[in-house]
Amino acid sequence: MKKALLVMLTAALLAGCNKENGKSVAAPPADPALVTPGQELLGQLKLADVSKQPVAETLRVAGQIGFDEQRLARIGATITGRVTDIDALLGQSVKKGDVLASLNSSELSSQQLAYLKARAQLELNRRNAERAKALFEADVIGAAELQRRESEHQISVAETRAAADQLQLLGVSPAAIERLGKQGAVNSVTPVVATLSGVVVERKLAQGQVVQPADALFVVADLSRLWAVAQVPEQQVSQVKEGQAVSIEVPALGHEKLVGKLIYVGQTIDPETRTVLVRTELDNRAGRLKPAMLASMLIEAKPVERLVVPASAVVRESDEDHVFVAEGDGVFRLLKVKLGVEQGGQRVVLSGLKGQEKIVVEGAFHLNNERNRKEMEGS
Repeated sequence: MKKALLVMLTAALLAGCNKENGKSVAAPPADPALVTPGQELLGQLKLADVSKQPVAETLRVAGQIGFDEQRLARIGATITGRVTDIDALLGQSVKKGDVLASLNSSELSSQQLAYLKARAQLELNRRNAERAKALFEADVIGAAELQRRESEHQISVAETRAAADQLQLLGVSPAAIERLGKQGAVNSVTPVVATLSGVVVERKLAQGQVVQPADALFVVADLSRLWAVAQVPEQQVSQVKEGQAVSIEVPALGHEKLVGKLIYVGQTIDPETRTVLVRTELDNRAGRLKPAMLASMLIEAKPVERLVVPASAVVRESDEDHVFVAEGDGVFRLLKVKLGVEQGGQRVVLSGLKGQEKIVVEGAFHLNNERNRKEMEGS
């Protein structure tokens, strides 16, 4: 009697329902992630083990275009004075030696007068020394007097040289000093000249302004070469080094990629941002790049062994990446995975696979269509 009851209960379960409290209860639904393809489709599938390969990750870090600081000059006055003329405009191209502005300086006048006095005293003492030498030879004066006058002449030589050096420190050229000595005309106007050929990118003075030697009045930059600088997060610093190839994407140029290499990797970490400064240099003779343009730096890091799957194995389902894993006896399971971007036909496995699975690498799209069809028929 018990045996017969068990047979009947089993038959009811196989039929898909039983009776409980007078109501029908449906059989448990099939797992929608599983699919068993027919022989024809099964023959079209290609399987492969999940493998490891050396992958060179590309780090993308935000940055910007900047001046090449080795081609940048901050130009100021060499003396305290009042601005009388401004000859250079912002954005103007200048050559080394061009006059950018003119200053009127009473200090310069005083120093020129000091030079002229020293030069006149030198000439006087030179003549005195020559006369003393002649008198000494005529036995008119003694040796002590000759030595005193010769010493005064040597002191005048040193004082004149010191006055000339002081004028050079104030920006007066040796040729101008020589003219001053010959003509004796004091000129209180001194020029501010460009020390580098390039473009005026900053101008910080106005007509009539009194400026000091410490003031930066102009900034001139050679824009034929620029830097691209970026900040690499502390966790990824070990993956970058000088000489590595980089690509620079500049949104202002339609995300065009510029190729370069790292010329500098910082030796210290910024304690606030926890990043390290890196930079590369770019040819800008065409003038397309502008300092302060936003840019993204793509740095190809050294290869690291990572789990990868072929891009052909990936199917998109519910806007997520999946692969089909073989479970044996012709059964496949759709498994959600998290993958990196495609590189050379491969995608790095970030999560979802352990590396011991066998997956469908060809025919995954058709297999997923079969799974969807059977799921719709069973619903």
